[in-house]
Amino acid sequence: MGFGSDAGIAVVALGQYLRDAAARTGKVIQQPPMAQLADQLQLEPWIENGGLTGEAFRAFLERYLAATTRLHHPGYLAHQVAVPHPMGAVGSLIDGLTNNPMAIYEMGPAAAAIECVLINWMLRKVGWPSRPLPPAAGPDRRYGGGVLTHGGSLANLTALMAARARVDPDAWQNGVRQDLVVLAPRACHYSMARAVGIMGLGRRALREAPADADERLVPDQLPAALHALRETGSTVLAVVANGCSTAVGLYDPLRETAAFCRENALWLHVDAAHGGAALLSPRLRQRLDGLALADSMVWDAHKMLRTPAVCAAVLVRNQDDLDRAFQQEASYLFHPKDQPGFDGIHRTVECTKSGLGLKLFLVLAAEGEAALGRYLERQTALAGEIAGLIRRQPGYELAVEPESNIVCFRLEGSDELQLELRRRLLERGRHYLSATGFRGRRWLRIVVMNPATTLEDIERLLGELREFEPEARRAVSA
Repeated sequence: MGFGSDAGIAVVALGQYLRDAAARTGKVIQQPPMAQLADQLQLEPWIENGGLTGEAFRAFLERYLAATTRLHHPGYLAHQVAVPHPMGAVGSLIDGLTNNPMAIYEMGPAAAAIECVLINWMLRKVGWPSRPLPPAAGPDRRYGGGVLTHGGSLANLTALMAARARVDPDAWQNGVRQDLVVLAPRACHYSMARAVGIMGLGRRALREAPADADERLVPDQLPAALHALRETGSTVLAVVANGCSTAVGLYDPLRETAAFCRENALWLHVDAAHGGAALLSPRLRQRLDGLALADSMVWDAHKMLRTPAVCAAVLVRNQDDLDRAFQQEASYLFHPKDQPGFDGIHRTVECTKSGLGLKLFLVLAAEGEAALGRYLERQTALAGEIAGLIRRQPGYELAVEPESNIVCFRLEGSDELQLELRRRLLERGRHYLSATGFRGRRWLRIVVMNPATTLEDIERLLGELREFEPEARRAVSA
């Protein structure tokens, strides 16, 4: 059988997979032992012998899909990973087969054009000027810039590299200065610590910015923090703010933070990987008020833009800053040539880069930006209803009033109780939620990603928690 036949098998199987998930058929999550699963899928024999096609492929795919975590199931409530729109998945298929590493224009003109248009669209949503597409030069002015990367961690690293190029322009040639620090609230994503480590600054270079009891940045206390750092001989590479935080989904006050950074000539980076989609909602975009005053931001399409993983944007107010982040030498890539398009390779860690934008573009082209804005508003409103429902449960505590689609709560009792309840939920498999640390305690965490999830699904989840609670309490007290 050829590609078309096997692709047809996959399309039919995936269609049934989506219907079953939407109908709440089967479990949202199951975790068989890995060795057992590898044996059931016959992985080693297929690797050694080949021939996985036709009916054999159909049988394999049935077993594979049975072992997946079903994000399209309304009981999926765990992590900030998109429940992808089917057209986004079609984009993954097209990109995978055409395999155009489009960071060089000649290796993927269509994908490169899509990325440039999407970056310009995002820049305009932020409030930064977008650059005309080649060959148009446009007026002599400063434009914003950006690039899509394989994930928010790479995007955050790229933004800090751009900040370093401004503060320490000789670092690429001579090595990084050891007086550089990054000032970020405790609630920042762990990729910030990874970034400073990768950049050679060391984990100690990530300094904690002043925050309130909800771990939200406090701009009024930034002057004292900056003074203390300068007294010890430190130079601030960048100030990081959240829009919104990963654990509980709270937004930092961006306008006040940006004013402080402008006054002190500091780079402001906003990690809006999850919350950047609020820019599409006339009602919610105020939560990112002041974003246009920042120097850089990260916005993940594979979170709230219904796009398959991974597709993240790093955006800068001044494209020249991004162009200085990396310095390359590769004679087979960088040389004089006719250039009808734009090479983005000088802006990324990646050399071979997928056509990430096609997935996002097809979602937008199918739904339109207004529909995605309404999706975000719906998920955020549902989070508010969930918070109200939880607040009415005796013995339950809500962490904070939700500002996004994230709701954190706990039952009266120990951290071990929360984890034991989660373990039992996952073991049954009808609902899948996560857990996070906040204010020194462990909380159960609902992230409302699925547009099919309803308040009735949450009521069923709470019913399971009530069912499990007596045995869970006995287990953790034994």
